[in-house]
Amino acid sequence: MTRRSLALLAVPLLLAADWPTFLGPTQDGVSPETGIIRPWPKDGLKKLWECPLGVGYAPPVVAGGKLYHFDRHADACRLTCREATTGKQLWSYEYPTAYEDFYGYDPGPRACPVVDGDRVYVLGPEGILACVSAADGKERWKLDTRAKYRFHQNFFGVGSVPVVEGDTLIVAVGGSPKGPRPVDLRDATPDGSAVVGLDKLSGAERYRAGDELASYSSPVVRTIDGKRTGLYFARGGLFAFDPQTGAKRFTFRWRAKSEESVNAANPLVVGDRILLTECYGPGAALLEAKNGGVKAVWTDDDKDRFEKSLLSHWSTPIHAGGFVYGSSGRHDNDADVRCVELATGDVKWTLRRASRCTFTAVDGHLVGLGEFGELFLFRPNPARYEEVSRYRLQELSYPCWAPPVVSDGRMYVRGKEKLVCLELVGKK
Repeated sequence: MTRRSLALLAVPLLLAADWPTFLGPTQDGVSPETGIIRPWPKDGLKKLWECPLGVGYAPPVVAGGKLYHFDRHADACRLTCREATTGKQLWSYEYPTAYEDFYGYDPGPRACPVVDGDRVYVLGPEGILACVSAADGKERWKLDTRAKYRFHQNFFGVGSVPVVEGDTLIVAVGGSPKGPRPVDLRDATPDGSAVVGLDKLSGAERYRAGDELASYSSPVVRTIDGKRTGLYFARGGLFAFDPQTGAKRFTFRWRAKSEESVNAANPLVVGDRILLTECYGPGAALLEAKNGGVKAVWTDDDKDRFEKSLLSHWSTPIHAGGFVYGSSGRHDNDADVRCVELATGDVKWTLRRASRCTFTAVDGHLVGLGEFGELFLFRPNPARYEEVSRYRLQELSYPCWAPPVVSDGRMYVRGKEKLVCLELVGKK
């Protein structure tokens, strides 16, 4: 077989790129797909199919022509597998749940499924971790992480997505001895299980590491400072570790002083630099990993709240060409879209009162989804906000908190109890 033949065979793989975990194949919200429709039709992108969902906030994932979504139906957390092209249900797997949210939010899953080869992993809001067959949904193993690691129920349950590194499944746990009150995390003392590494085939523990409590950010694994490194933006700040052994690499304290604060956006890694951002207090910080340690390049810590560079709530910002594009603001009525220069933290432009948005980068553009169902497309341009298209997707209703998922020419977006599949790449 010639090199040209091999190259031609590879093309469908690129076009049909999977989106097997949170924020896509590279965990940074960037899709490799090209040829998107632009501008969008005045009445919006073509709807290919839609389906009802249970309660929850987790985005779907796509792998091998199948779509997986995880939500709650009555007293069960349910993982459903569908044909990605048609939405036809193929199988479902569920386990009982009694989770109740302390603040009245939906009691469904926050963390999306993770597909790794012939396995799918799901982590429910009460901490039940399950591994099932991607082919038929049969359970392979299950672990009650709350019972094993004794963590406090966090403000909004468990919301961190596990990550697979080689043959290890890394799970953010944040275990601690149980305190006298269910919500007051001041009573919680970390017990060395900020993250745990499990054998991905059996669920057996390989290591536990880090004196940190849980957050809503998900662990990511990157090569920084010449080493594969796990990065978890825990409740108290960043914990960096060896993803195979759990050995600590470095830490960086970054959290608001108020007890009710959470860290939820994922660390954004660009080369050896790491951007942290939260919305309850200190704001953003750019770190540089070097010689086994870490130092701050710039931080928002000493700035007035209205002068901070980026105050991201749960939405992880997107990097493009040395600039970061993200949602800044804690509430829907004070959230902006911003462009920030990564190296300096300088704000280049602000789109005011845009509501809290999530973003996905694709084909030289960014797709934004506002929490009330507003879809918009813009070009990453540090000079100005350059919008290409915008429309309100009537099928979706608040809260639309999950980032858009892009795979094989289609875009999947979810709102309250509904998933919609749209045609994003035109037929050739």
